[in-house]
Amino acid sequence: MSRLLFALIAACMTLVSANTALAQSGYGVRPGDILRVEVLEDPTLNRSVLVAPDGRIAIPLAGGIRASGRTVEAIQADLASRLAPNFATTPTVYVAVEKLREVRPASNAPVVAPTIDIFVMGEANKPGKVEVSPGTTVLQLFAQMGGFSKFAATKRIQLRRGDQTWAINYPAVEAGSSNIGATVLAEGDVIIIPQRKLFE
Repeated sequence: MSRLLFALIAACMTLVSANTALAQSGYGVRPGDILRVEVLEDPTLNRSVLVAPDGRIAIPLAGGIRASGRTVEAIQADLASRLAPNFATTPTVYVAVEKLREVRPASNAPVVAPTIDIFVMGEANKPGKVEVSPGTTVLQLFAQMGGFSKFAATKRIQLRRGDQTWAINYPAVEAGSSNIGATVLAEGDVIIIPQRKLFE
């Protein structure tokens, strides 16, 4: 028990240190950043989340929260407030920037990349930007991102490419009754895995 408590305290101190450094720099979170969220009272809510292009993040029990342009302290306070009705007292929440958005240098020369970037949002075990080889299929991506969290609504997954959207029913893919899992992914594709509803 003492080892678990020590590990939790160490993790919290790491997040506090990261938050302090960012607060001193006045850093505002940007789309494409990956945030690490820790809820001391409920470890099942602990996760890494990608800040979506619209500047929001989604957390179970709290819903969508605006993150872009805000400090980690402001996001942390907002999240604790939104989660409070689900706990006896306001929960202890820590938010830190786990990974900054990558900014590629501008260049007039064409860049030939051996991989393509796919963006995974929502209830994946490893959300964020996933680099895959050209020719990778949807099903192969699911394996590469480590599967789904226990909150995932796997029957309502979406693949978005520009202004096009395809519905993905993972149980149907798994059963072999849908072949959408063989769809080849393209640069910039976004996979959205929504949160499961109460009785879904």
